[in-house]
Amino acid sequence: SGLVLVKNPHLDSMEEDVLYHLDLGTKTHNLPAMFGDIKFVCVGGSPKRMRAFAQFMQRELGLAGAGEDVADICAGSDRYAMYRTGPVLSISHGMGIPSISIMLHELIKLLHHAKCRDVTIIRIGTSGGLGIEAGSVVITDTAVDSSFQPRFEQVVLGDVVVRSTELDKDLAKELLACSRETPDFPTLIGHTMCTYDFYEGQGRLDGALCSFSREKKLEYLRRAYDAGVRNIEMESTAFAALCGLCGLKGESCHFHLL
Repeated sequence: SGLVLVKNPHLDSMEEDVLYHLDLGTKTHNLPAMFGDIKFVCVGGSPKRMRAFAQFMQRELGLAGAGEDVADICAGSDRYAMYRTGPVLSISHGMGIPSISIMLHELIKLLHHAKCRDVTIIRIGTSGGLGIEAGSVVITDTAVDSSFQPRFEQVVLGDVVVRSTELDKDLAKELLACSRETPDFPTLIGHTMCTYDFYEGQGRLDGALCSFSREKKLEYLRRAYDAGVRNIEMESTAFAALCGLCGLKGESCHFHLL
């Protein structure tokens, strides 16, 4: 049916579902009226970046008010920022798996309560590239963990739950085809490695702690490259797992900084 799924039987018995970190709720807001025709959701770490993206979409879609400021739907919360431009929702998710996980739980429930259908969700963000030209865009085919495995491990009540991190390969090919219209940005499809930390977890030598040598770092990154990893960030496994379980057509695109 194309509806966004929730895998939680307890929601049916709740009198009200408060999406606390988004400053929305099923009693306080008419979610179907506000969001029922949303077809695309773009998420990224920075509130300012997602605001700029919403303004860009406003111009690209030729909507009224193009060039003017856009309203933050989540202005009552200081956790995330959300902007709507026509059928496109633009939302920030902060940094790291815990932050994006909280946002995605509430976003998925929002889309479910709003009775949205056939929604495509794309994460757009920056990352560290591996063996690719600076300024490249990596479209993720599979998100992998720090052992290069396509899995997301979540501890639930003391038990380790393992979830798949495959993303929509047809969508990846479609985005790659679209990239030919912007030749200034070399674009490729590859594995994205997701870590729990920006410094030691990604092999950086300039953190407050460093427990490895430069040689060990380079040997690890070579193994990652040989396993198909082309960039490193901190959200993709959780993003892929939640999208896949809830019936969302999802993809992740990352700009490789210097």
